[in-house]
Amino acid sequence: MVIPYYGFKFQIFLLFISVCFNPPSVFAQDKMLRDDIQKIITEADGKIGVAVKFLDSGDTLTVNNDYKYPMQSVYKFPLAFAVLNMIDKGEYSLKHEIRITKGELLQDTWSPLRDKYPEGDVDIPMSEILTYTVSISDNNGCDILFRLAGGPGNVEEYIHGLGIKDIAIISTEQEMHADRQLQYKNWCKPMAMVSLFELLNEGKHLSAESNNFLYKILAETSTGTNRIKGLLPERTVVAHKTGSSGYNDKGIASATNDAGIVELPDGRKFAIAVFVSDYKGDEKTCESIIAKISKAVWDYYLNPEK
Repeated sequence: MVIPYYGFKFQIFLLFISVCFNPPSVFAQDKMLRDDIQKIITEADGKIGVAVKFLDSGDTLTVNNDYKYPMQSVYKFPLAFAVLNMIDKGEYSLKHEIRITKGELLQDTWSPLRDKYPEGDVDIPMSEILTYTVSISDNNGCDILFRLAGGPGNVEEYIHGLGIKDIAIISTEQEMHADRQLQYKNWCKPMAMVSLFELLNEGKHLSAESNNFLYKILAETSTGTNRIKGLLPERTVVAHKTGSSGYNDKGIASATNDAGIVELPDGRKFAIAVFVSDYKGDEKTCESIIAKISKAVWDYYLNPEK
């Protein structure tokens, strides 16, 4: 094929622009970060998926993103997103009180909400149920919200409607407790969760009140402090949601996860998801792997030329 002279000059111009705005060092730095993450991952005996998006530039990086990782309680974030959408539509309000019976406060599950109201039969504001479910990862609160939303299927449909397709929300906490294999049907690819956090950061799909409330209760998360936040400077704001399966009788943890938005000192942010599945080893070591990955991204973002 013969390229006309003006076409050849245009191609040279495009090459010039590409080199100017994407110098070779940038590609080398991306490779450095990827290599750092890969090196950290080799420490673990399990499947580890990572996704990162720099929210100011839109640059992304993924490692082992194609596997369907069980979410465990990370799925309480999309659940809260869906419930707050219902609030924005006028079906409820943050002040709306929900009647909670004693029978809904199951005993054999993680539930600070039940510990606060052991006898049940109380009216609890929606804002409080959401806070317990997201910030403290309450399982009874989660299933109460699923019932209000019409079940996991409705939540999945809403999230898919936002354009987040690589996620499946199939069963409740109670159902997963009854059958551990069900947790593998509540799956997500890391980049899909990062994309949902990006939508939260954009603030375009919920009202300002609902969006700010959700960001706040994510930033107040008290679980998994040794994961994404583990090696970051004290007082770093991380709006995140953790998920943990615990260990089965073979000493394998199906899910040890964390995903969220990290705020840097200069005001920039990155969204990150680290999912660890079928891990053989102690929880402290597993959490340290997540922390090291988060710190590697933090260091790269602040000092990209290092």
